[in-house]
Amino acid sequence: MNEQTPKIVVVSHDGLEFWQFMIAGSIAGSVEHMAMFPVDTLKTRMQAIASSSYKNKTPSSSPQLTLRQSIGGLYRGIAAMGLGAGPAHAVYFAVYETCKKFLSSENSNNPLAHAASGVFATVTSDAVLTPMDVVKQRLQLKDSPYKGVGDCVRRVIVEEGFGALYASYRTTVVMNAPFTAVHFATYEAAKRGMIGEEEEEETLLLHATAGAAAGALAAAITTPLDVVKTQLQCQIHGLCGVVQGVCGCDRLSSSSIRSVIQTIKNKEGYGGLMRGWVPRMLFHAPAAAICWSTYEAGKTFFQRLNGTTHNSQE
Repeated sequence: MNEQTPKIVVVSHDGLEFWQFMIAGSIAGSVEHMAMFPVDTLKTRMQAIASSSYKNKTPSSSPQLTLRQSIGGLYRGIAAMGLGAGPAHAVYFAVYETCKKFLSSENSNNPLAHAASGVFATVTSDAVLTPMDVVKQRLQLKDSPYKGVGDCVRRVIVEEGFGALYASYRTTVVMNAPFTAVHFATYEAAKRGMIGEEEEEETLLLHATAGAAAGALAAAITTPLDVVKTQLQCQIHGLCGVVQGVCGCDRLSSSSIRSVIQTIKNKEGYGGLMRGWVPRMLFHAPAAAICWSTYEAGKTFFQRLNGTTHNSQE
């Protein structure tokens, strides 16, 4: 009997209320992004750097340049993510669980239901997170011209219009739809593979391991679209369609996904579309492990709370 590994008891669709999914998801998302923020900063700077500058650097030089900076520099923009991650993940997990319950019907292991539920969840949550993600990425850039979250939001709206905060929303959804499909399919498959026929109990270690595998694979596959998203979010949209990059980012003449991909491919080749894939995987593997284990722990807390409340009422 192993008393060191916490157990999570699986209840039929978890027996939780909508708001409980939201709280568990909000905590999980916040913990995930706060813990992994320095790695996300490194990934953003590698993806946003101008093509000409990138070619003159070795793959190891960018991490070295970033690590030479103060610890505070690695966490610049974390306030924006703090404001966006909690609400976005609350919406994400609540919508996911609701759709999964509706679409799964009597088959709780239906992979298509999981994938479809994830797509619905990401379309909704991305609408909440994208503006703060834009602000976060602009603040993460080296020599960012913005003083903070409030200054960045104000200047973007005044100088570029409110729509600039959603310039990458389409790309984000296009990226996160396959990311979510691969993520959840891998997560569920990894869980089933590790627990075998015994499905009564699941450990936190199991959720962390399955989440890490799912996060790493999904991150690697969707890196090209993440590069496009980063480039779009780091553009300053001026009058008459004039566009310029922030802090050395490539200047893009179009916000079309195909056009941005073509621009990157012409300047750097197909390798440019995989820029930052290592830190992206290093971010999403532990991030998914943290998120899933925290989320399941939160659900377990509410399951026990509901059981205690139900028993006391009887």
